[in-house]
Amino acid sequence: MICIIALLAAAALPVISAQGDYCCTALYRSSLQDRLLFPNSTTYESRLDSYFDVKQRDITPNCIVQPRSTQEVSLVVKTLTVASITKLCRFAIRSGGHTPYAGASNIEDGVTIDLQYINAVEYDAKKSIVRVGPGAIWDGVFTTLEPLGVITTGGRSSTVGVGGLTLGGGISYFSPEHGLICDNVQEFEVVLADGRIVTASKTTNSDLFTVLKGGNNNFGIVTAFKFGTFNYDGMWGGLVIYPNTTIQDQFKALVNFANTIDKNPKGAAIVMPVYQSAVGSDLILNAYDYAEPVPRPAAYEEFLKIPGNISDTTGIRNMSSLAEELAGSMTSRVYFGTLTFANDLRVMTEAHKIYMGVLANLKAKATGDWGIYTLYQPLPPAYWRQSVARGGNVLGLERFNGQVLCLYQPYISWQGAEQDALFQAAGADLISRIRAFAKSIDKDNPYLYLDYADNTQDPLSGYGAENVKKMKAAAKKYDPFGVFQNLVPGGFKISKVT
Repeated sequence: MICIIALLAAAALPVISAQGDYCCTALYRSSLQDRLLFPNSTTYESRLDSYFDVKQRDITPNCIVQPRSTQEVSLVVKTLTVASITKLCRFAIRSGGHTPYAGASNIEDGVTIDLQYINAVEYDAKKSIVRVGPGAIWDGVFTTLEPLGVITTGGRSSTVGVGGLTLGGGISYFSPEHGLICDNVQEFEVVLADGRIVTASKTTNSDLFTVLKGGNNNFGIVTAFKFGTFNYDGMWGGLVIYPNTTIQDQFKALVNFANTIDKNPKGAAIVMPVYQSAVGSDLILNAYDYAEPVPRPAAYEEFLKIPGNISDTTGIRNMSSLAEELAGSMTSRVYFGTLTFANDLRVMTEAHKIYMGVLANLKAKATGDWGIYTLYQPLPPAYWRQSVARGGNVLGLERFNGQVLCLYQPYISWQGAEQDALFQAAGADLISRIRAFAKSIDKDNPYLYLDYADNTQDPLSGYGAENVKKMKAAAKKYDPFGVFQNLVPGGFKISKVT
């Protein structure tokens, strides 16, 4: 009987190899066999179709592995690293799959580790902590916590994944009062390159704890986040649309709003010039979000006095409702890029002038359904004031001596691979020309928000030399053979920062 089973197993292996490759076969031979998805299967295609950016769906891994536990993640990593002794087994790590550049969380000719099923959201009332798996999306976190009268800092779009947003820093509507998302993590559970499972907190592996907050996927695979929570009983907020002719009033209001966030720590705002080909009008879309259920708070008085609004969804809402309102379409090819500059009206004014020129070019050349948003949002010292006390992060924002900054992002969507070059060039042009103007009046800033960065950008170096040293030291200590530098090409690699 044993011989027959062995023969049957040997006969099956070439079939598996044909569907995958050497690395997928190594996983198949382990106890992970029923965690694998192969090309041409319905479940495999379904997971590709669930990426936020269509460009990510163009990439076809040799297999997708879907571990159900931290221990299974450990087994995946150990299997792939051991197999790499014979043949390099490159892999990608996917939590929500929201980063919109090809190869960020998917891989051609390799293995995609899909954390979809490690998505539990568990609230511990005694410790006021919520434990969240990296495969969860923020909608699941908010809808779990809201009925309990608590909340945590979290993403502003319901479909964004917990893992990627947190490891890139993470901005929340609650950041003015409670800081960045990464600084609300009290403990990480991490699978290291050798398969060991460790925790990282302010008191345990504290160097790893610090670099994970902003350091992306350079040090291991995070399999659980423990976030602090705080009391919650609803919010006021929503989206208001204005004509483009009001842009100067919007910018003036935003500059003043950002400069007074310390007086209004419940408030957040985003000003977004927007064009959608299906609508055909140049508009301004503003997001107002106040972290208490107070109708039309005084913090927004200057904004709310601007006449001529076209629509208004503001009201007493839940965080989950507000996040759902900003959930992006998942049927487009997408470009993100980012830039930081001083909270200065001159830069915003010139940035909008540049945007209108770039937009005119797109209107003349683009086809099909497409759109562009350009986001302006405050990045004030309140966002990182509590960071050091909570164990620090590697974003390096403290070095700007309390300067109020503005975070800028072009968010462009379109259809058809033949238009990739046109739209990606438009995004890069916006970033380059606005940066040049900000620099010309000494209002530029080196920080790049990793969660918005394009793969042509280098956010890790923007954290400053001291933090680059910390990340390099931690990578060498926790991943001495460079598994996450060499076998995981997606993400921003600290080994590439000079």
